[in-house]
Amino acid sequence: MARGIRGPEARYGWTFMAPAVIIIGVFVVLPIALALFVSFSDWNGLGSPLGNSGFVGGENYSKVLVESGLAQRDFGTAIRNNLYYVLLVVPLQTALAMFLAVQVNRRILRGKGFFRTSFYFPSVTSSIAITTIFLFLFTSSGAVNAVLGWFGVNGPNWFSDPRGILHLIFGAAGVDGTPDALAGTGPLGVTWWNWLSGPSVAMCVLIILAIFTTSGTFMLLFLAALQNVGSEIEEAATMDGAGGIRSFFSITLPLLKPTLFTVLTLGLIGTWQVFDQIYLTGGGAPGKTLLTPAYLAYQTSFEDLKWGRGAAISFILFGIIVFFTLLQRFVLRDRDDARERRELRRRRRGGPPADGPTEAPADVKLSTAGKGVTS
Repeated sequence: MARGIRGPEARYGWTFMAPAVIIIGVFVVLPIALALFVSFSDWNGLGSPLGNSGFVGGENYSKVLVESGLAQRDFGTAIRNNLYYVLLVVPLQTALAMFLAVQVNRRILRGKGFFRTSFYFPSVTSSIAITTIFLFLFTSSGAVNAVLGWFGVNGPNWFSDPRGILHLIFGAAGVDGTPDALAGTGPLGVTWWNWLSGPSVAMCVLIILAIFTTSGTFMLLFLAALQNVGSEIEEAATMDGAGGIRSFFSITLPLLKPTLFTVLTLGLIGTWQVFDQIYLTGGGAPGKTLLTPAYLAYQTSFEDLKWGRGAAISFILFGIIVFFTLLQRFVLRDRDDARERRELRRRRRGGPPADGPTEAPADVKLSTAGKGVTS
C-alpha cells in the first residue's frame, strides 16, 4: 500500500525539479567543467576549446606556481596584495558590522529606521559609482588631503603611491634598504622583503572602500540574529550582575556564532574575488600593488590571450577560498558539540565513557507511552 500511495512522489518530484536541474547543469556545471578542461589546454580563445586546443597537462599551473619567471612573480604579487587585503578587510568589516548592529538594536535609540537605512545604503549603491567617488576624494588635491592639510599633514597621492605601509614603518624606524636576511627570493618568486611590505598606500584606500560598502549588509545579518535573542536572557544576565560588556562577550556573542560564521565566510569569498575596484583604478597600478588573482586571471585571459593559464589561476583561487573557508569552519567549530558526538559514538561502540558516567545527550533520549526508555 505504501508503494502504491508513495510511488509516484519520486517521479513527480523529479519532474518538478527537472527545469532547475537542467538550468544549473547547462549554465553552471558544464561551464565549470569546460573551464577546468581549458586550464589543462593551450586554447587560444578561437573556436571551441574542445576542437581547437591541445592537452598540456599541468603546464599552466606550473607556470604560476613552480617555474621561475614573470608569470610566477605576478601571481605571487597578486597573492601578497590580496592576502593583506583579506587580513584587514574581513576582521574590520565584521567588527564594524557587529558594532552597528548592536547600536541600532538598542531599545532606547530613536530613529532606528533612519540609521539602519543609512548604514545599509552604501551596500546597494553601484560599486562603480562609489569607486569613482573615492577616486575623486583621494586624489592629490581631493577632499581627504584638504582635510589632512587643516591639521598640517601633507597627504600622499593615494592612488599613485606604491609604498607599503610596513615598509614606511620600517623606514621611520631607520630601516631604509632591504636587509640582507630578507633579500632572498621567497614563495612564488617574491622576495621576503616584498612579502613584508604590507598593503600599499593605494591598497589602503580600497580597504577603506570595501569596509564602507560591505558593513551595512553584514549589519543586517547580525541585526536579524540579535532580534532572535530573547530579552529574558539579557534580563537574567543583568540580574546576575553581568555588565554590558560581560553580557555581550559571554552571552550575546556565543549565540551569534552561526551568523558570525556566515559573515566571515561571505567576507572571505568577497575579498578574494575583488575585481571591480581593481579594474576601475588602473588594473593593478601603481607598481602592481593593486593586482589581485581575480584581475590577474582576467588580464591573462582577455588581454594576453592565454586562456589556459587564466583558467588555471581561477581554479587556484577557488582552492584558496575553499581552504580558508574550511580553516575558518575548523576554528569556529562548536567544541562542546564535537565532544558530545565523540562520546556518543564511543557509547554506541560499547566503550566506557571518557570521563566516567555521562548522561546521554537530550536528543538521543527516547520515551515511549507509559514508560521511559533512555538510549
